[in-house]
Amino acid sequence: MIRDLAFPNSAHVRAPEWLVLSRGDRRMLDIPIRYGVFRHATAGRCLIDTGYNARVTGGRRSLALRLYNALLRPRLTDAVLPAACPDATTIILTHLHADHVAALRDYPDARILADKSALKHYLGAGPGRLRHGVFAELLPADALDRVTDLHACLAIEAPLGLGQGRDVFGDGSVITVPLPGHMRGHVGVCFAQFDPPLLYAADAQWLHRAVMEDRQPGAPAAWVFDDPAAARASAHRIRAFVDRGGEAIYCHDPDVTAHWRQGDR
Repeated sequence: MIRDLAFPNSAHVRAPEWLVLSRGDRRMLDIPIRYGVFRHATAGRCLIDTGYNARVTGGRRSLALRLYNALLRPRLTDAVLPAACPDATTIILTHLHADHVAALRDYPDARILADKSALKHYLGAGPGRLRHGVFAELLPADALDRVTDLHACLAIEAPLGLGQGRDVFGDGSVITVPLPGHMRGHVGVCFAQFDPPLLYAADAQWLHRAVMEDRQPGAPAAWVFDDPAAARASAHRIRAFVDRGGEAIYCHDPDVTAHWRQGDR
């Protein structure tokens, strides 16, 4: 059912290892900003998030978004959207941070699947949404009307103890799994029919080492988390999934091959 799965990098951000890994060293990391892309037999070309694009790094923007860009200074790659995938018909959002939704307005006809209650929460939060890294100017004006709530999808048990998720296409091939802690409504995306099953854990943690070595970052990186205790619990669940034979990759882990591709596994 799933073909041509890949996780290209839309941009890189420079940061010291100690910022994203407890007891990490001072070496600088090129932290990727990934999105997912694949083909589904009936849904067509699909995206998981949209990474960064020029809506964050240039052009007419709010002062808040200009300051955000100046702080993080993302460097765009040649895999930036929408140019790298202009024909997407379905977009699954893991959460609403700017580095996951920047190109959303460039797909006015795509079906969007997300946690609708989280979207309602942040759209109703007014300027207070900015401290959560949510910029309304990056979201389609008709987002609430266009979004299909993931909770409306069939409940299904995800593999290897991940727990209950949502069957996105009704065929068991793609299951969104709640991974709370990083942000309200944050989910991972499990490709349950792969051998071994693959979990795209998005921003549950920045580095796989943090999960497997129980080295979740402290302040200031942990300040980004909506619920640090829930984030630790999600990390422990991911680790158990991997220990049982699953594979996990993340949006920002620089140790993952720059362009993970299904055919290379």
